[in-house]
Amino acid sequence: MPLDVEKFESEALVAIAEAKDRAALEEVENRLLGRKQGEFTLLMRGLSELAAPEKKSAGARLNELKGKLVEAVNQKRAALESAAWEQISETEKVDLTAPALPPRKSGHFHPSTLVQRDLENLFTSMGFAVLDGPEVESDYYNFSALNIPETHPARELQDTFYIKGHNNWVMRTHTSPMQVRAMQKYGAPLRVVVPGKCYRNEATDVRHEHTFYQFEGLVVDEGINFSHLKGVLEIVAKHLYGEKTEVRLRPKYYPFVEPGVNGEVTCFTCAGKGCRLCKNSGWLEVFGAGMVHPNVLIEGNIDPQKYTGFAFGFGLTRLVMLKYGIDDVRLLESGNMKFLEQF
Repeated sequence: MPLDVEKFESEALVAIAEAKDRAALEEVENRLLGRKQGEFTLLMRGLSELAAPEKKSAGARLNELKGKLVEAVNQKRAALESAAWEQISETEKVDLTAPALPPRKSGHFHPSTLVQRDLENLFTSMGFAVLDGPEVESDYYNFSALNIPETHPARELQDTFYIKGHNNWVMRTHTSPMQVRAMQKYGAPLRVVVPGKCYRNEATDVRHEHTFYQFEGLVVDEGINFSHLKGVLEIVAKHLYGEKTEVRLRPKYYPFVEPGVNGEVTCFTCAGKGCRLCKNSGWLEVFGAGMVHPNVLIEGNIDPQKYTGFAFGFGLTRLVMLKYGIDDVRLLESGNMKFLEQF
């Protein structure tokens, strides 16, 4: 093997061993083993430049090296998780001599949790699994894997919270990163929903907040088409707003779906006649959706020639505001007890 391969192996194992936490380890893993621009991937592409006899032995060596790197990453991840649990056990000590806390009034679920659980029950009844994902997300899963190139406006610093000292890590701007994570882990067929908190560098007002909740859905299987998407969305709309609710889909661009649509439902206040809530249009915008882009399927290790899929995303915070008639989104994250005790 060329000397640079041996050097790569040595440096890669050192980088894995020196990762101080799980975030740093995932960053090293993406740099070394990333599907498109990972250093190992670039090394594999160099096989095409070798003669046939050398290519066979070199290929075998690289396959052996990949297995060694994957094993090293898994062992390091297990060691970091074990160390984290040991640290927790050492710091969490109970003082048995401390006086008991005074009895407190029983609480209740936040309005966002009430709507989230209602939707989770609906989707699990249709055979969907409910997943959770990290709120601190890598640039790869938050952008690159979702067909969002480096030149896309969503990557600008004024729109996204980046982690200081870790330019490749962000507070996730949507729950969509779990689409690729779910496909990579579970394959196809697949039916999942992903509720969760998201972050964007918004100028806050009565309709915008830097912290909010989304509710993502993904279906991947053979023969999935746009009619399946519309059918699921109609079930959700009728569940939320009544059997007479209609759904309207209009074309809209999203990088990770093709084609993409903007979803609206008939206003539940005026039944589509036009009122202040719907700005006299008779329709309320509540979701975005579309057929999963082939590039996203490829990133999820799914064959786009065999499988198709659809994805949708509800602004869960917006659904809460509509359901309870809340006119200021900032109230939901304010911690104001006078507001929360109404639910």
